[in-house]
Amino acid sequence: MSIAGQTVLIVEDEPIIGLLLEDLVLDAGGKPVITNTIAGAMTALSKHSIDAAILDVNVHGEKTYPVAEALMAQGIRFIFASGYGDALHPEGFESVPTITKPYALKDIESGLAG
Repeated sequence: MSIAGQTVLIVEDEPIIGLLLEDLVLDAGGKPVITNTIAGAMTALSKHSIDAAILDVNVHGEKTYPVAEALMAQGIRFIFASGYGDALHPEGFESVPTITKPYALKDIESGLAG
């Protein structure tokens, strides 16, 4: 899935990583919506027309699975991002792609393509 023209929700609590992902989306012609909390992500989902999402698995010690559930319910494509390698996800999320550092646009677009 090409990010060009897409509004992409980024949920990331590490500022430098968030900025990197934001730059990747911008450089690909997408519109990033970035937040560093689960509550912020849920608010963004209600305020913006999101086309795709990149979710850090662990945000401030909490898993982003509630955001993933909301995305699934809305039929929005998403991937997990993790600095810890391919995380074991709970039932229902096993088939969701997980990208690992260093993040690259081709990996993000490939993961979002399904």
